[in-house]
Amino acid sequence: MARSPITVNEEREKSKKVGALRELWPFLNPYKWMVFGAGLALVLTASVSLTLPLAVRRVVDNFSGADGVLLDQYFGAAMALAALLAVGTGLRYALVTRLGERVVADIRKAVFDRIIGMSPAFFENIMTGEVLSRITTDTTLILSVIGSSISVALRNMLIGIGGLGLMLFTSAKLTGLVLLIVPLVIVPILTLGRKLRTLSRENQDWIAASSGNASEALLSVQTVQAFTNESSARGDFAQVTEASFGSAKRRITTRAIMTVIVIFLVFAGVVGVLWIGANDVRAGNMSAGALVQFVIYSVMVAGSVAALSEIWGELQRAAGATERLVELLRAEDSVADPADPAQVPTPVSGHIRFENVGFRYPTRPDVSALDGVDLDIRPGETVALVGPSGAGKTTIIQTILRFYDPQSGRILLDGTDLKDMARAEFRKHLALVPQDPVIFATSARENIRFGRPGASDAEVEAAAKAAAAHEFIMKLPEGYEAQVGERGVMLSGGQKQRIAIARAILRDAPVLLLDEATSALDAESERAVQAAVDELAKTRTTIIVAHRLATVKKADRIVVMEDGRIVAQGTHDELVAEGGLYARLARLQFTDGAADAA
Repeated sequence: MARSPITVNEEREKSKKVGALRELWPFLNPYKWMVFGAGLALVLTASVSLTLPLAVRRVVDNFSGADGVLLDQYFGAAMALAALLAVGTGLRYALVTRLGERVVADIRKAVFDRIIGMSPAFFENIMTGEVLSRITTDTTLILSVIGSSISVALRNMLIGIGGLGLMLFTSAKLTGLVLLIVPLVIVPILTLGRKLRTLSRENQDWIAASSGNASEALLSVQTVQAFTNESSARGDFAQVTEASFGSAKRRITTRAIMTVIVIFLVFAGVVGVLWIGANDVRAGNMSAGALVQFVIYSVMVAGSVAALSEIWGELQRAAGATERLVELLRAEDSVADPADPAQVPTPVSGHIRFENVGFRYPTRPDVSALDGVDLDIRPGETVALVGPSGAGKTTIIQTILRFYDPQSGRILLDGTDLKDMARAEFRKHLALVPQDPVIFATSARENIRFGRPGASDAEVEAAAKAAAAHEFIMKLPEGYEAQVGERGVMLSGGQKQRIAIARAILRDAPVLLLDEATSALDAESERAVQAAVDELAKTRTTIIVAHRLATVKKADRIVVMEDGRIVAQGTHDELVAEGGLYARLARLQFTDGAADAA
């Protein structure tokens, strides 16, 4: 189950830049006042920080000759500056931290809003765990940058530039010597920074692969345990996790080396320059206060450069995270709503027509799932789709829901092409019971109410009774309020299916789609549910996918499918008399089954 992210990396540009953070501006733009306030606080704190050494110089140069009152004034001014610095720093922290949390919340919502509407074809090419990793891990990196790193970087840039200017004002000679060190510092930043950027992207991809691997295994934990593949799952996860750790270790090592080189070069140069300055003081070419002022500015500038070299790595990681999130926000969906959608016919009668429909799944482009399908389902008709596995029965359901678009032909609802309508609008008139019912980690009542969120408790319970679910729900510890666990782990397969049927009944849509809806039910429950389905089918268009022919004998029409094509249509009796595939299936299920039972 382990997946390497290398393929994903190869599809992206080899070199990515911190400029990718510009993609965050649309999320920052609505909060310009917070950005402006944080900027003002930033300038204030940087200015105060740069003013303090000037006060220190005055104190040092006048320490011995100043009277007590003047000295008190100097120290009083220093205290006032310290208070101003504290207030400005607190204000800056509050604004940028709040801004970071707000922007990240907006990004997470935007990504989720985009992904939740993507067609199933999108999820054939990306693991759900990887998407979740981007929404959580990558946004956490962006939070760190917006809520801290960018602010600190800008502050250090201001202090570095301002400090350098004041160093020049204090001593042009010593400043010139300091500037000779700059090229030595920039070279390792540029050289190692490029490598660090690549390693950061690789690390994030491995983290996403690890999350996807764990998600896949945990969501299938019963199957993993049933086939005693725990060791294999542990090995796969360990392999991906160790690869992620190895990538992180390389990134950390590179960053550590860059930090060591930069800090050593900066401080070694500063020490050398200060040695020259000390000799100037001894020779009387500059005052002790000026040297102290220059020392403080040198330390501030050196600290700013060192901090920027560390922050640079954070900005690169955040740039990589931003690129990954933007990829999701800009991902193209193979199924999209039209720019000017047609109105859904009102009221919907449930007339569905397939016109020479051909379809191949994106991941299996060489296999026809539907091949020239022509099918006219009249309003209120109950049509059963039967045939061997892989015949295209479930594909019919999926294309009616427009989870996929056919490559040829048209599918119409009440005479309007599905492609011409907004998916969310026409799907309101469809109710689905899938082969593998989806149960949410909430109460039994809310799981049923998912079919129609505005339904009353009485309507929910009526739907449960119609689906033969009321009795077992009342036996749960808290009845309808009982929590059913993640993916309905507290329920049996048949109970899950009855919940899903109740959900579809509650939706009360004019088109009912049943994909093996009774496959997990016992004989007694199946009869009860079948009776409910028969009652529902009287007033709506119903399409039933079934392997067990006993459940579809009463259908108005049975459509036999094989290899993506319709090979026969008719009632049960007509198809049995006709011979062919359906007759063979009927003989296997009814005759052989009866013999086995005897």
